[in-house]
Amino acid sequence: MLQSAAPHSQTDRTPHRSPHANSWHGDGGGLYLRIREDGAKRWIFVWKRDGRRREMFLGTPDDFTLKEVRDMAAAARHLLQQGFDPLEMRRAAERSMAELRSQVTPTPAKSQSPTFGKFADRYIDTHEDGWKNAKHRWQWRNSITNHCKAIVSKPVDAITTDDVLDVLKPIWRKIPDTAGRVRTRIEKILDAARADNHIAPPWENPARWSGNLEFKLPKRTKLKTGHYSAMEYENLPAFFGLLRERPAPAARALELTILCATRTSETLKMRWREIDLERATWTIPAERMKMGVEHRIPLSSEAVAILKRLARDAKTSRDAYVFPGQKPGQPLSQMSMTMVLRRMNLGQFTVHGMRSSFRDYMGDMTPHAESIVEQALAHQVGDATVRAYRRKDAFEKRRLVMQDWANYLIGNSAETTIHSDRRAADERRRSASDGATLQGTAP
Repeated sequence: MLQSAAPHSQTDRTPHRSPHANSWHGDGGGLYLRIREDGAKRWIFVWKRDGRRREMFLGTPDDFTLKEVRDMAAAARHLLQQGFDPLEMRRAAERSMAELRSQVTPTPAKSQSPTFGKFADRYIDTHEDGWKNAKHRWQWRNSITNHCKAIVSKPVDAITTDDVLDVLKPIWRKIPDTAGRVRTRIEKILDAARADNHIAPPWENPARWSGNLEFKLPKRTKLKTGHYSAMEYENLPAFFGLLRERPAPAARALELTILCATRTSETLKMRWREIDLERATWTIPAERMKMGVEHRIPLSSEAVAILKRLARDAKTSRDAYVFPGQKPGQPLSQMSMTMVLRRMNLGQFTVHGMRSSFRDYMGDMTPHAESIVEQALAHQVGDATVRAYRRKDAFEKRRLVMQDWANYLIGNSAETTIHSDRRAADERRRSASDGATLQGTAP
């Protein structure tokens, strides 16, 4: 049984030589600042396992801020809740890395670049403070330790596509989700090595999927992403064509949600004042965003066409919902788009899973940078320092991403293309009379 513990009972405490000498100061949740008799201060995480007291040294106040040690304590509590002993997991990871390093025999190569194993350690050390999830930190180190033995001793500039295949082939079908993450991590580490000038140009990342490994490995089996079942992106164009034929407002909401890769609430609570049709921009205020940051979405031509049709048919104000519900002043129900999927006999998929389909397509089939795609999904990119310096939102680059996505959805189905042409013709016929009213304004 694992649980947090107080440092000592009153009867166990040693008399103090001074008010603070050899004292324990609790911060809550098992985190303590211990001040020794010599004045040295140490952050300690304390818990009990099977009735026995356990302590783990986290660092000194000179090493970490209070927020940082609280984050480390929170990560340790999370591991305890999952049934793991934080100290044993730390020691196991250290032993694995030490054993791996001991097995590595230096390659007498001309290259002065670091080995993949050493640079991977450096990359993880640099970035892990920005990874909030404790499990994510463990997975990064363990995936390199357990699956990258074939390349760990190679200089980063000597790794080839065949080397990467030696890593991936044994696990590609057996544990496809893990294999996909390992490939992505190798790609990131090698990209970072190139950015640090350890790999000289010209160079193509041997772990890149698009235009490289996609031709050498079978398509990976797509599983559920988290709790959200995602439709394979290969099936989306045909589905999208069928969706566009459904007349219900909820179908238009789902269509726009897929085109913009937004969350359910972001679409259903959209108001006309957030839309600028002239600039093809949808601005979601910070209070409606999961991360609490304003999000600008560049609207594809198809998304603009949907909104123009809705605006033309609506008789309401700029403060009204774009997708009003049956109750006055309320948007469509949260279940409305899910019900569309169920009526199409596709209830095994979720609306939120469409975002995963978008991410998979962009990562597998396009050259768009991962950071730009993550911004399109309104995810935080980089740690706090990176975000502080990067104040722009790559809006024009994201416009290309969203238009590529729309082109894929409507361009891979002949039936969809026919209807797109019809709608475009309808728009041209109406543009002369409606355009001035719709541009940048509510109906």
